[in-house]
Amino acid sequence: MAERDGFFPQTSQNTVKRLPQRGHYDRATIYPILDAAFVCHVAFVQDGQPFIIPTLYARQDDSILLHGATTSRMLRHAESGGALSIAVTLVDGIVLARSVFHHSINYRSVVVFGHGRLIDAPEAKTAALAAFTEKLLPGRWDDARPPHPNESKATSVIAVEIESASAKIRAGDPGDDEEDLALPIWAGVLPIAQHYGPPIPAPNLAPDIPLPDYLSDYLDRQNQNAAP
Repeated sequence: MAERDGFFPQTSQNTVKRLPQRGHYDRATIYPILDAAFVCHVAFVQDGQPFIIPTLYARQDDSILLHGATTSRMLRHAESGGALSIAVTLVDGIVLARSVFHHSINYRSVVVFGHGRLIDAPEAKTAALAAFTEKLLPGRWDDARPPHPNESKATSVIAVEIESASAKIRAGDPGDDEEDLALPIWAGVLPIAQHYGPPIPAPNLAPDIPLPDYLSDYLDRQNQNAAP
């Protein structure tokens, strides 16, 4: 199937088969989910053995960036051009139905398929490491010490081009059967939201170092977004 503008083609690889109405294939839905999470799970097969590794990641345009020790089995597999599948899930609520069968979770998830390539050009590698740091906290890269040459040498950075992807989303109320609606059982949704607590200074932090503005601004934005 040819790719529509802004959409990944639906193939046997990425098509959502169970509850297909929950499937989404547009970048406008997929990329915000990828950008909202911090940890992905990377799946690959090596010598007939399947592996799945949780790891930090960042998105750079149409690629997922992975990084870690040069000795990492996952990164060596990716560097060799091996196939990868990457999954991200955000949990938004517990769905409590009147029947056990219809209990569920409200979630937003993405599955990505692609092949890795090593980023070894110095400027591109530095830009990728900056993307990781900025993903954790915008403004941090310019404030923290950059990597020493030996630290950069010990780190592999891989770009996985998003060749195929799909999102699957469940939102809304319980889907109880009509005959269960009269049961005297509470039903509804228990929302779940990511919470940021107050910053905790390192015990060896000099007392005259204030909280950086970019951190306090970030917390203000997150608290505003989390407000009902």
